[in-house]
Amino acid sequence: MKNVLSGSTIRWGIIGCGAVTEIKSGPAYQKTEGFELTAVMRRNLALAKSYAQRHHVAHYFDDADSIINNPNIDAVYIATPPDSHKHYALLVAKAGKPCCIEKPLAPNYADSVAIVEAFKAKKLPLFVAYYRRSLPRFNKVKSLLETGAIGEVRHVSWHLSKPANALDLSGEYNWRTDNAIAKGGYFDDLASHGLDLISYLLGNFKTVQGLATNQQGLYSAFDAVTANWLHESGVTGVGSWNFGAAARQDRLTFYGSAGELRCSVFDEAPLILSQGEQRQELSIDNPDNIQLYHVQNMQAQLVKGISHPSTGKSALHTSWVMEQILQDGG
Repeated sequence: MKNVLSGSTIRWGIIGCGAVTEIKSGPAYQKTEGFELTAVMRRNLALAKSYAQRHHVAHYFDDADSIINNPNIDAVYIATPPDSHKHYALLVAKAGKPCCIEKPLAPNYADSVAIVEAFKAKKLPLFVAYYRRSLPRFNKVKSLLETGAIGEVRHVSWHLSKPANALDLSGEYNWRTDNAIAKGGYFDDLASHGLDLISYLLGNFKTVQGLATNQQGLYSAFDAVTANWLHESGVTGVGSWNFGAAARQDRLTFYGSAGELRCSVFDEAPLILSQGEQRQELSIDNPDNIQLYHVQNMQAQLVKGISHPSTGKSALHTSWVMEQILQDGG
């Protein structure tokens, strides 16, 4: 892939400098050589100013146009809730700038397609913040699977559950559980990470079936989801996600012809490799700013032409998988 941007520094602007940008992503842009976080935007100007002052960002605004069409900004990171991703992304594409979008790419597959097609038409790089594809711990998992550490991979299983939190129980508004914004509720926010990761590790999904329901009645989105699928490689898979369980659990297990590999999608737990009577634990720490390697890999593509593992194309496939799972929800 050819170099996209010339010059010594690529200047970024953030649309939506909320919680995810405080530690996970924002500082990663500042720590990446050749990147500069030039400006941030939030609809509440006081909060935008606070963020800029705390993170030593030169400029702050309360309107997205001041980021998107700013001649002093080369690329845009959209970190708003997913229902606004399409609106901002199409404007960024029209402005002719590379873009990174928080996951999920959009609330539905149709909007995801529209975003990807807009950047494709302009021949612009589009990245999506499925940063686990860039983390050393999961690239170790990928290496173990691809080098036959558990033989031929036969099956994958992921279970994620957690109790209802205080906000759920309070009845107060939460966009993450508003079915107009996130039909799957916490499934949209959390399961998208793991399903994208599984696709990265095992290849594209071929067929997917799902069942979704609301068991607790605490909010309008689904709170219980199950799925089964088949990868193009022939590997089978199952998943279950429940957000009204008694305890938090996060177990991702790969079953092979000669062993088993277990890890966690969200917890920084050891990788556990079992081969017959042998059992090995591998601990690989995440960076302080968990999107650091994801952001560094964007710099590698934009400047050096090294392809990034999480693009609009790969995220579009994840959007399709999510939609297949939720389309039969009751």
